[in-house]
Amino acid sequence: MKLYILFSFLLLAVICSSSVDAQVKFGRLCSSHSRNSIRECDSYGCGKYGAKRENRKHLGLDIACDDGAKVYAPFDVMLNGRSKPYGNDNAIDDGITLSGEGLCFKLFYLKPDRLTGTLKKGERIGHMLSMQSVYRGINSHVHVQMCDASDPTKYF
Repeated sequence: MKLYILFSFLLLAVICSSSVDAQVKFGRLCSSHSRNSIRECDSYGCGKYGAKRENRKHLGLDIACDDGAKVYAPFDVMLNGRSKPYGNDNAIDDGITLSGEGLCFKLFYLKPDRLTGTLKKGERIGHMLSMQSVYRGINSHVHVQMCDASDPTKYF
């Protein structure tokens, strides 16, 4: 009987956490685009999660955003510090780690206004860096990557 009750509670917890996850949706990320759209394919690859990148898999989702555009908080978030995608200090090697709505995620290719504190949905996080200065001809974008490298597509 005790095992049955324990199993019931575990099943209920899984169902509840799954339904909460499914309800989380990212609000508008970029001032230059009225909605979040996945970066179209170009000579550097495609923006969807899992897209082929030379000899590796793309571990994020690229949301179209013009160089210099404002980047907004997609929902109420906590700023958890800098996150550098390359670690080579090139012109776009900047970003931030955030948490909110039960998620932990990183945004790359933007210059954050600050690295700690909280923001409400729609408040400015920072601005897009010049992707064209590093990858001429790329479809500029904010890279969204979950902290655990899982697929963020269901949140868009």
